[in-house]
Amino acid sequence: MENFDVAVIGAGAAGMMCAAVAGQRGLRVVLIDHAERLAEKIRISGGGRCNFTNRDAGPANYLSENPRFCRSALARYTPQDFIALVQRYRIPFHEKHKGQLFCDDSSEQIIDMLVAECEAGRVAWRRPVRVEEIRRGESFVVSTNAGEIGARAVVVATGGLSIPKIGATDFAYGVARQFGLEVIEPRPALVPLTFTSAGWEPFAALSGLALEARVSTGAGKARGEFLEDLLLTHRGLSGPAILQISSFWALGTPLAIDLMPAGNATELLLEAKPGSKKRLVSQLSEWLPSRLAEVWAQVHGVTQEARLADLPDRQLRTLGDALNRWAITPAGTEGWRKAEVTAGGVSTAELSSASLEAKRVPGLHFIGEAVDVTGWLGGYNFQWAWASAVASAGALAESLGRR
Repeated sequence: MENFDVAVIGAGAAGMMCAAVAGQRGLRVVLIDHAERLAEKIRISGGGRCNFTNRDAGPANYLSENPRFCRSALARYTPQDFIALVQRYRIPFHEKHKGQLFCDDSSEQIIDMLVAECEAGRVAWRRPVRVEEIRRGESFVVSTNAGEIGARAVVVATGGLSIPKIGATDFAYGVARQFGLEVIEPRPALVPLTFTSAGWEPFAALSGLALEARVSTGAGKARGEFLEDLLLTHRGLSGPAILQISSFWALGTPLAIDLMPAGNATELLLEAKPGSKKRLVSQLSEWLPSRLAEVWAQVHGVTQEARLADLPDRQLRTLGDALNRWAITPAGTEGWRKAEVTAGGVSTAELSSASLEAKRVPGLHFIGEAVDVTGWLGGYNFQWAWASAVASAGALAESLGRR
Protein backbone atom coordinates (compact mmCIF):
# COMPACT_ATOMS: atom_id res chain seq x y z
CA MET A 1 0.00 0.00 0.00
CA GLU A 2 1.27 3.46 -0.92
CA ASN A 3 1.37 5.96 1.94
CA PHE A 4 1.07 9.76 1.79
CA ASP A 5 0.48 12.62 4.17
CA VAL A 6 -2.58 13.82 2.25
CA ALA A 7 -4.91 12.24 -0.29
CA VAL A 8 -6.88 14.83 -2.25
CA ILE A 9 -9.88 13.35 -4.04
CA GLY A 10 -10.99 15.39 -7.04
CA ALA A 11 -8.62 17.11 -9.47
CA GLY A 12 -10.73 20.14 -10.29
CA ALA A 13 -10.11 23.75 -9.33
CA ALA A 14 -10.18 23.27 -5.55
CA GLY A 15 -8.45 19.89 -5.58
CA MET A 16 -5.48 20.89 -7.72
CA MET A 17 -5.04 24.12 -5.78
CA CYS A 18 -5.08 22.30 -2.45
CA ALA A 19 -2.69 19.59 -3.62
CA ALA A 20 -0.29 22.15 -5.06
CA VAL A 21 -0.15 24.30 -1.92
CA ALA A 22 0.11 21.33 0.45
CA GLY A 23 2.86 19.80 -1.67
CA GLN A 24 4.80 23.04 -1.82
CA ARG A 25 4.54 23.28 1.96
CA GLY A 26 6.44 19.99 2.24
CA LEU A 27 3.66 17.40 2.48
CA ARG A 28 3.59 14.17 0.48
CA VAL A 29 0.39 14.52 -1.53
CA VAL A 30 -1.49 12.23 -3.89
CA LEU A 31 -4.22 13.66 -6.15
CA ILE A 32 -6.92 11.17 -7.18
CA ASP A 33 -9.53 11.68 -9.89
CA HIS A 34 -11.96 9.45 -11.78
CA ALA A 35 -12.17 11.44 -15.04
CA GLU A 36 -10.33 10.64 -18.25
CA ARG A 37 -9.97 14.35 -19.00
CA LEU A 38 -8.56 16.72 -16.40
CA ALA A 39 -10.51 19.68 -14.97
CA GLU A 40 -13.33 19.70 -17.51
CA LYS A 41 -15.34 22.27 -15.51
CA ILE A 42 -12.46 24.75 -15.70
CA ARG A 43 -12.09 24.00 -19.41
CA ILE A 44 -15.71 24.85 -20.31
CA SER A 45 -16.14 27.78 -17.94
CA GLY A 46 -16.50 31.30 -19.25
CA GLY A 47 -17.14 30.10 -22.77
CA GLY A 48 -13.73 28.41 -22.79
CA ARG A 49 -11.89 31.40 -21.32
CA CYS A 50 -12.41 30.68 -17.61
CA ASN A 51 -13.87 33.46 -15.44
CA PHE A 52 -11.20 32.58 -12.86
CA THR A 53 -12.08 35.16 -10.18
CA ASN A 54 -13.83 38.44 -9.46
CA ARG A 55 -11.86 41.46 -8.30
CA ASP A 56 -14.63 42.37 -5.84
CA ALA A 57 -15.28 38.94 -4.30
CA GLY A 58 -16.20 39.12 -0.62
CA PRO A 59 -18.47 37.39 1.90
CA ALA A 60 -21.53 39.34 0.73
CA ASN A 61 -21.34 37.52 -2.62
CA TYR A 62 -21.97 34.06 -1.15
CA LEU A 63 -25.00 32.10 0.05
CA SER A 64 -24.88 29.56 2.88
CA GLU A 65 -26.88 28.41 5.89
CA ASN A 66 -24.10 30.26 7.75
CA PRO A 67 -23.23 33.36 5.68
CA ARG A 68 -20.27 34.14 7.95
CA PHE A 69 -18.53 30.81 7.36
CA CYS A 70 -16.68 31.88 4.18
CA ARG A 71 -15.16 35.01 5.75
CA SER A 72 -12.02 33.40 7.14
CA ALA A 73 -10.86 31.64 3.98
CA LEU A 74 -11.76 34.52 1.67
CA ALA A 75 -9.86 37.01 3.85
CA ARG A 76 -6.70 34.92 3.84
CA TYR A 77 -6.62 34.21 0.10
CA THR A 78 -8.01 37.10 -1.91
CA PRO A 79 -8.68 37.68 -5.61
CA GLN A 80 -5.46 39.70 -5.68
CA ASP A 81 -3.54 36.64 -4.48
CA PHE A 82 -4.84 34.52 -7.35
CA ILE A 83 -4.31 37.34 -9.84
CA ALA A 84 -0.67 37.47 -8.71
CA LEU A 85 -0.36 33.74 -9.44
CA VAL A 86 -1.87 34.19 -12.91
CA GLN A 87 0.51 37.08 -13.61
CA ARG A 88 3.48 35.00 -12.46
CA TYR A 89 2.62 32.55 -15.23
CA ARG A 90 2.25 35.45 -17.69
CA ILE A 91 -1.32 34.52 -18.57
CA PRO A 92 -2.98 37.51 -20.27
CA PHE A 93 -6.44 38.35 -18.94
CA HIS A 94 -9.09 41.07 -19.05
CA GLU A 95 -12.00 42.38 -17.02
CA LYS A 96 -15.24 41.76 -18.86
CA HIS A 97 -18.00 43.04 -16.59
CA LYS A 98 -18.41 44.00 -12.93
CA GLY A 99 -15.02 42.72 -11.80
CA GLN A 100 -15.19 39.45 -13.76
CA LEU A 101 -11.74 38.36 -14.94
CA PHE A 102 -11.26 36.09 -17.96
CA CYS A 103 -8.25 34.66 -19.79
CA ASP A 104 -7.61 36.46 -23.07
CA ASP A 105 -6.92 33.16 -24.78
CA SER A 106 -8.01 29.87 -23.20
CA SER A 107 -9.10 28.13 -20.00
CA GLU A 108 -6.37 25.60 -20.75
CA GLN A 109 -3.85 28.16 -19.45
CA ILE A 110 -5.39 27.99 -15.97
CA ILE A 111 -5.36 24.19 -16.06
CA ASP A 112 -1.73 24.15 -17.21
CA MET A 113 -0.84 26.60 -14.44
CA LEU A 114 -2.43 24.42 -11.76
CA VAL A 115 -0.73 21.30 -13.13
CA ALA A 116 2.60 23.13 -13.04
CA GLU A 117 1.93 24.20 -9.44
CA CYS A 118 1.21 20.56 -8.54
CA GLU A 119 4.44 19.47 -10.22
CA ALA A 120 6.29 22.11 -8.19
CA GLY A 121 4.85 20.47 -5.08
CA ARG A 122 5.85 16.98 -6.27
CA VAL A 123 2.22 15.88 -6.18
CA ALA A 124 1.64 12.24 -7.19
CA TRP A 125 -1.17 11.74 -9.71
CA ARG A 126 -3.54 8.77 -9.69
CA ARG A 127 -6.01 9.11 -12.58
CA PRO A 128 -8.28 7.94 -13.97
CA VAL A 129 -8.93 6.02 -10.75
CA ARG A 130 -12.25 5.31 -9.04
CA VAL A 131 -12.46 5.59 -5.25
CA GLU A 132 -14.48 2.67 -3.88
CA GLU A 133 -14.23 3.18 -0.13
CA ILE A 134 -12.66 5.36 2.56
CA ARG A 135 -11.84 3.76 5.92
CA ARG A 136 -10.52 5.46 9.01
CA GLY A 137 -8.41 3.98 11.75
CA GLU A 138 -5.20 5.49 13.05
CA SER A 139 -5.04 7.03 9.59
CA PHE A 140 -7.18 6.83 6.44
CA VAL A 141 -7.22 4.09 3.83
CA VAL A 142 -8.58 5.05 0.41
CA SER A 143 -9.53 1.96 -1.56
CA THR A 144 -9.53 2.42 -5.33
CA ASN A 145 -9.91 0.16 -8.36
CA ALA A 146 -6.13 0.45 -8.70
CA GLY A 147 -5.24 -0.48 -5.13
CA GLU A 148 -5.20 1.00 -1.64
CA ILE A 149 -3.69 4.33 -0.61
CA GLY A 150 -2.85 5.23 2.96
CA ALA A 151 -3.07 8.88 4.10
CA ARG A 152 -2.87 10.78 7.34
CA ALA A 153 -5.54 13.16 6.02
CA VAL A 154 -8.13 13.17 3.23
CA VAL A 155 -9.45 16.20 1.37
CA VAL A 156 -12.70 15.76 -0.57
CA ALA A 157 -12.81 18.17 -3.51
CA THR A 158 -15.20 16.37 -5.85
CA GLY A 159 -17.65 19.25 -6.30
CA GLY A 160 -21.43 18.99 -6.54
CA LEU A 161 -24.07 17.71 -8.93
CA SER A 162 -24.04 20.41 -11.59
CA ILE A 163 -23.34 19.43 -15.21
CA PRO A 164 -23.49 15.62 -14.89
CA LYS A 165 -22.37 15.12 -18.49
CA ILE A 166 -18.82 16.06 -17.47
CA GLY A 167 -18.75 13.62 -14.58
CA ALA A 168 -20.42 15.35 -11.63
CA THR A 169 -21.39 12.95 -8.83
CA ASP A 170 -22.70 12.96 -5.26
CA PHE A 171 -19.45 11.42 -3.98
CA ALA A 172 -18.73 14.20 -1.46
CA TYR A 173 -22.17 13.90 0.12
CA GLY A 174 -21.82 10.13 0.40
CA VAL A 175 -18.51 10.51 2.25
CA ALA A 176 -19.97 13.14 4.56
CA ARG A 177 -22.95 10.96 5.45
CA GLN A 178 -20.69 7.92 5.91
CA PHE A 179 -18.92 9.81 8.70
CA GLY A 180 -22.15 11.14 10.21
CA LEU A 181 -21.95 14.69 8.88
CA GLU A 182 -25.02 16.72 7.94
CA VAL A 183 -25.59 17.56 4.29
CA ILE A 184 -27.77 20.53 3.32
CA GLU A 185 -30.05 19.26 0.53
CA PRO A 186 -28.27 20.07 -2.77
CA ARG A 187 -30.20 22.03 -5.40
CA PRO A 188 -29.35 23.48 -8.82
CA ALA A 189 -28.05 27.07 -8.71
CA LEU A 190 -27.08 29.62 -11.34
CA VAL A 191 -29.67 27.91 -13.51
CA PRO A 192 -32.37 29.03 -15.99
CA LEU A 193 -35.96 29.06 -14.71
CA THR A 194 -38.91 27.45 -16.47
CA PHE A 195 -42.67 28.04 -16.58
CA THR A 196 -45.72 25.96 -17.46
CA SER A 197 -46.42 25.74 -21.19
CA ALA A 198 -49.76 27.50 -20.80
CA GLY A 199 -48.40 30.29 -18.63
CA TRP A 200 -45.44 30.95 -20.93
CA GLU A 201 -47.21 30.57 -24.28
CA PRO A 202 -47.44 34.31 -25.15
CA PHE A 203 -43.69 34.78 -24.55
CA ALA A 204 -42.31 31.55 -26.06
CA ALA A 205 -42.08 33.14 -29.52
CA LEU A 206 -39.71 35.76 -28.09
CA SER A 207 -36.98 33.18 -27.46
CA GLY A 208 -33.56 34.79 -27.87
CA LEU A 209 -34.70 38.29 -26.96
CA ALA A 210 -32.62 40.01 -24.28
CA LEU A 211 -32.90 43.24 -22.29
CA GLU A 212 -31.60 44.69 -19.04
CA ALA A 213 -33.96 44.14 -16.10
CA ARG A 214 -34.03 44.26 -12.32
CA VAL A 215 -35.10 40.92 -10.85
CA SER A 216 -35.80 40.16 -7.19
CA THR A 217 -37.27 37.44 -5.00
CA GLY A 218 -37.46 36.40 -1.37
CA ALA A 219 -37.66 38.52 1.76
CA GLY A 220 -35.43 39.64 4.61
CA LYS A 221 -32.01 37.96 4.71
CA ALA A 222 -33.15 35.56 2.00
CA ARG A 223 -33.94 38.35 -0.46
CA GLY A 224 -31.94 38.69 -3.65
CA GLU A 225 -31.99 41.48 -6.23
CA PHE A 226 -29.91 41.90 -9.39
CA LEU A 227 -29.78 44.37 -12.28
CA GLU A 228 -28.47 42.34 -15.20
CA ASP A 229 -29.41 41.15 -18.68
CA LEU A 230 -32.55 39.01 -18.95
CA LEU A 231 -32.94 36.42 -21.73
CA LEU A 232 -36.25 34.94 -22.85
CA THR A 233 -36.20 31.27 -23.93
CA HIS A 234 -38.71 28.80 -25.34
CA ARG A 235 -39.32 27.41 -21.85
CA GLY A 236 -38.80 30.44 -19.62
CA LEU A 237 -36.12 32.88 -18.53
CA SER A 238 -32.33 32.82 -18.50
CA GLY A 239 -29.44 35.29 -18.79
CA PRO A 240 -27.27 36.66 -15.98
CA ALA A 241 -30.19 38.25 -14.08
CA ILE A 242 -32.04 34.93 -13.86
CA LEU A 243 -28.96 32.81 -13.17
CA GLN A 244 -28.16 35.12 -10.27
CA ILE A 245 -31.67 35.17 -8.82
CA SER A 246 -32.09 31.39 -9.20
CA SER A 247 -29.78 30.85 -6.23
CA PHE A 248 -32.25 32.80 -4.06
CA TRP A 249 -35.45 31.45 -5.59
CA ALA A 250 -37.62 28.85 -3.81
CA LEU A 251 -40.30 26.74 -5.48
CA GLY A 252 -43.69 28.46 -5.34
CA THR A 253 -42.17 31.91 -4.80
CA PRO A 254 -42.81 34.65 -7.38
CA LEU A 255 -40.18 36.78 -9.08
CA ALA A 256 -40.58 40.55 -9.30
CA ILE A 257 -39.20 41.77 -12.63
CA ASP A 258 -38.72 45.41 -13.56
CA LEU A 259 -38.57 45.54 -17.36
CA MET A 260 -37.92 49.31 -17.32
CA PRO A 261 -35.44 49.79 -14.45
CA ALA A 262 -34.36 53.21 -15.73
CA GLY A 263 -37.77 54.83 -15.31
CA ASN A 264 -41.31 54.79 -13.95
CA ALA A 265 -43.33 53.27 -16.79
CA THR A 266 -46.66 54.66 -15.58
CA GLU A 267 -45.37 58.23 -15.36
CA LEU A 268 -43.70 57.97 -18.75
CA LEU A 269 -46.90 56.67 -20.40
CA LEU A 270 -49.08 59.36 -18.83
CA GLU A 271 -46.60 62.09 -19.79
CA ALA A 272 -46.48 60.84 -23.39
CA LYS A 273 -50.28 60.53 -23.76
CA PRO A 274 -51.52 64.16 -24.23
CA GLY A 275 -51.70 64.96 -27.96
CA SER A 276 -49.90 61.76 -28.95
CA LYS A 277 -50.69 60.25 -32.34
CA LYS A 278 -48.60 57.15 -31.67
CA ARG A 279 -49.88 53.64 -31.24
CA LEU A 280 -49.26 52.27 -27.76
CA VAL A 281 -47.00 49.59 -29.26
CA SER A 282 -44.91 52.25 -30.99
CA GLN A 283 -44.53 54.19 -27.75
CA LEU A 284 -43.53 51.08 -25.80
CA SER A 285 -41.02 50.20 -28.52
CA GLU A 286 -39.06 53.33 -27.60
CA TRP A 287 -38.31 51.74 -24.23
CA LEU A 288 -38.54 47.99 -24.93
CA PRO A 289 -37.57 45.65 -27.78
CA SER A 290 -40.37 46.03 -30.33
CA ARG A 291 -41.34 42.33 -30.27
CA LEU A 292 -41.72 42.45 -26.50
CA ALA A 293 -43.78 45.65 -26.78
CA GLU A 294 -46.19 43.90 -29.15
CA VAL A 295 -46.61 40.85 -26.91
CA TRP A 296 -46.91 43.00 -23.80
CA ALA A 297 -49.80 44.95 -25.34
CA GLN A 298 -51.46 41.71 -26.46
CA VAL A 299 -51.18 40.12 -23.01
CA HIS A 300 -52.77 43.18 -21.46
CA GLY A 301 -55.69 43.24 -23.88
CA VAL A 302 -54.57 46.14 -26.06
CA THR A 303 -54.78 45.80 -29.84
CA GLN A 304 -51.76 46.49 -32.01
CA GLU A 305 -53.53 49.48 -33.59
CA ALA A 306 -54.71 51.11 -30.36
CA ARG A 307 -53.52 54.70 -30.00
CA LEU A 308 -51.94 55.84 -26.77
CA ALA A 309 -54.18 58.92 -26.59
CA ASP A 310 -57.34 56.78 -26.76
CA LEU A 311 -56.50 54.58 -23.78
CA PRO A 312 -57.87 55.53 -20.36
CA ASP A 313 -55.40 56.57 -17.70
CA ARG A 314 -56.48 53.67 -15.50
CA GLN A 315 -55.50 51.15 -18.17
CA LEU A 316 -52.16 52.87 -18.71
CA ARG A 317 -51.47 52.76 -14.98
CA THR A 318 -52.18 49.03 -14.89
CA LEU A 319 -49.98 48.38 -17.89
CA GLY A 320 -47.15 50.62 -16.64
CA ASP A 321 -47.23 49.17 -13.14
CA ALA A 322 -46.90 45.69 -14.64
CA LEU A 323 -43.82 46.77 -16.60
CA ASN A 324 -42.05 47.88 -13.42
CA ARG A 325 -43.45 45.08 -11.24
CA TRP A 326 -44.04 42.00 -13.38
CA ALA A 327 -44.94 39.27 -10.86
CA ILE A 328 -44.42 35.80 -12.31
CA THR A 329 -43.92 32.46 -10.59
CA PRO A 330 -41.59 29.87 -12.17
CA ALA A 331 -42.68 26.24 -12.24
CA GLY A 332 -39.11 24.99 -11.80
CA THR A 333 -35.56 25.12 -13.16
CA GLU A 334 -33.69 23.55 -16.07
CA GLY A 335 -32.09 21.27 -13.48
CA TRP A 336 -28.61 19.87 -13.03
CA ARG A 337 -27.80 19.66 -16.74
CA LYS A 338 -27.95 23.46 -17.08
CA ALA A 339 -26.95 24.49 -13.54
CA GLU A 340 -23.51 26.08 -13.33
CA VAL A 341 -23.07 25.24 -9.64
CA THR A 342 -24.66 23.38 -6.73
CA ALA A 343 -26.27 25.15 -3.79
CA GLY A 344 -26.28 23.27 -0.49
CA GLY A 345 -23.76 20.55 0.31
CA VAL A 346 -21.76 19.56 3.37
CA SER A 347 -23.07 21.67 6.22
CA THR A 348 -20.74 24.42 7.38
CA ALA A 349 -21.84 23.63 10.95
CA GLU A 350 -19.78 20.45 10.63
CA LEU A 351 -16.60 22.18 9.46
CA SER A 352 -13.96 24.54 10.83
CA SER A 353 -14.11 27.83 8.92
CA ALA A 354 -10.33 28.20 9.36
CA SER A 355 -9.30 24.77 8.04
CA LEU A 356 -12.38 23.21 6.35
CA GLU A 357 -11.74 20.16 8.56
CA ALA A 358 -14.68 18.15 9.90
CA LYS A 359 -14.94 18.97 13.59
CA ARG A 360 -15.94 15.40 14.50
CA VAL A 361 -13.62 13.62 12.07
CA PRO A 362 -10.05 14.92 12.48
CA GLY A 363 -8.09 14.75 9.24
CA LEU A 364 -11.14 14.80 6.95
CA HIS A 365 -11.58 18.03 4.95
CA PHE A 366 -14.19 19.23 2.44
CA ILE A 367 -13.47 22.14 0.09
CA GLY A 368 -14.90 23.98 -2.90
CA GLU A 369 -18.35 23.30 -4.31
CA ALA A 370 -18.83 20.25 -2.06
CA VAL A 371 -19.41 22.65 0.85
CA ASP A 372 -22.61 24.64 1.50
CA VAL A 373 -21.10 27.88 0.16
CA THR A 374 -22.42 29.14 -3.17
CA GLY A 375 -21.12 32.21 -4.95
CA TRP A 376 -22.82 34.61 -7.34
CA LEU A 377 -22.31 34.35 -11.07
CA GLY A 378 -19.09 35.98 -12.24
CA GLY A 379 -15.97 34.26 -10.89
CA TYR A 380 -17.03 34.06 -7.26
CA ASN A 381 -17.26 30.26 -7.13
CA PHE A 382 -13.75 29.86 -8.49
CA GLN A 383 -12.51 32.29 -5.83
CA TRP A 384 -14.15 30.14 -3.16
CA ALA A 385 -12.43 27.08 -4.67
CA TRP A 386 -9.01 28.76 -4.47
CA ALA A 387 -9.58 30.24 -1.00
CA SER A 388 -11.02 27.11 0.62
CA ALA A 389 -8.25 25.00 -0.93
CA VAL A 390 -5.49 27.24 0.41
CA ALA A 391 -7.11 27.35 3.87
CA SER A 392 -7.25 23.56 3.99
CA ALA A 393 -3.72 23.07 2.64
CA GLY A 394 -2.24 25.57 5.07
CA ALA A 395 -3.97 23.97 8.03
CA LEU A 396 -2.78 20.52 6.94
CA ALA A 397 0.81 21.73 6.63
CA GLU A 398 0.67 23.00 10.20
CA SER A 399 -1.16 20.05 11.74
CA LEU A 400 0.94 17.39 10.02
CA GLY A 401 4.12 19.13 11.09
CA ARG A 402 5.92 19.79 7.81
CA ARG A 403 6.52 23.29 6.47
